[in-house]
Amino acid sequence: MSQAAVPRGRPRQGAAIAFTVLALVIAVGAYVLAGLGKRGHVPVTIVLYGSIFAVGYLGAAITIRRTAPNADPALFPTAAVLTGLGFAMIFRLSGGLAAEQATWVGIGLAAFCATLLFVRDHRQLDAFTYTIGLLGIVLLLLPVVPGIGRTINGARLWVKVGPIGFQPSEIGKVLIVVFLASYLTQKRELLRVATGGFGPFRLPPAKHLMPVLLAWGASLAVLFVQRDLGASLLYFGIFVVMLWVATGRAAYLVLGILLFAAGAWFGYQAFDHVQLRVDVWLHALDPAKVFDLGYGQLAQAQFGMGTGGLVGEGLGRGSPGLIPFASTDFIFAAIGEELGMFGTAGVLLLYVVLVGKGLRAALASPDGFGRLLAAGLATAVALQAFVIAGGVTRLIPLTGVTLPFVSYGGSSLVSNFVLLALLVRVSSGPAPVRPKGRT
Repeated sequence: MSQAAVPRGRPRQGAAIAFTVLALVIAVGAYVLAGLGKRGHVPVTIVLYGSIFAVGYLGAAITIRRTAPNADPALFPTAAVLTGLGFAMIFRLSGGLAAEQATWVGIGLAAFCATLLFVRDHRQLDAFTYTIGLLGIVLLLLPVVPGIGRTINGARLWVKVGPIGFQPSEIGKVLIVVFLASYLTQKRELLRVATGGFGPFRLPPAKHLMPVLLAWGASLAVLFVQRDLGASLLYFGIFVVMLWVATGRAAYLVLGILLFAAGAWFGYQAFDHVQLRVDVWLHALDPAKVFDLGYGQLAQAQFGMGTGGLVGEGLGRGSPGLIPFASTDFIFAAIGEELGMFGTAGVLLLYVVLVGKGLRAALASPDGFGRLLAAGLATAVALQAFVIAGGVTRLIPLTGVTLPFVSYGGSSLVSNFVLLALLVRVSSGPAPVRPKGRT
């Protein structure tokens, strides 16, 4: 490590450890409060689950200290607080799901550490542009393969091989961001050249617009084949934002918005489930429809959040079990009922911190690939959090995506910890090279 890095790294390491300990206290404290509110006593599994979080969080902090000493000290602790709060809510909703989620938390933290250990320099990934892109596309399309793909709740997102079931699109999302960061870094000069356009917006030649149209077509394919409106919006949104960051041209944002509007109109006209989601969005509290399954989900979420008021019923004291899919799609509403508007605002502020720190890492990165990679990963978290929070609060039609680090689900949790590790790596720069002869 250079002498210049020492004074920068040591304060950050101390702050990172302190923040991680605070995140651990909040996570375990929320779990204990949920148990007290639900059952009137400290959960009997406090030692087991508390140990998983303590070993996992402190192990991750030590890994960061050794492999990414200059990383932003708030990145991992912020995600750790979200994970702990999500686990407390899942425990409050179902003890059985909590046991599974605790296992996935351990696996996700192990994946986080492994990513930092194996990816010693984020620029290593830039050498595998098309391999990573191909693997990402394969994972996105894997659920449509006959025999292993599964349709759950109307969306074909799952793959089941023997007893193992997972959502390959979750890790595919991370790979697609890595691919786009590498591809756009190579092609950004061509995409910046403007020879035509409409109105005040200048665009490059038509042949260089093909990536935009291909990404739009791919998002429509996800909507058509997998019937997943949320993933379609997420992938296309990530691509448009990364293209804008790479070129600095607002015309791409305008073109992206127009293409998204056209795709949304086509999806509404072509698919019954999209029409249903829009109808639920507009009429969720219609007395004539509120007891229908599709409408009842969103209606119960609205009632629950309304019951929570400003400060909530308290962890374990509300009735979030009345909300269908409260541990997955509607966990934000469950938080609103038990922690109130202050609790949901706190969760959103944690995402603001996480995304803001990711964008700051992008700005500080000395290479173009690192800037685009960090910006794309931060955008993925921001869009996913916005889509689910906006859907639950009826700001936009509800789509079936998970709340990052909070919702129940192994595939989402593990992939988000891998995403977080890459953000930590970019924010720190290459791992320090230890002098020979030292251990």
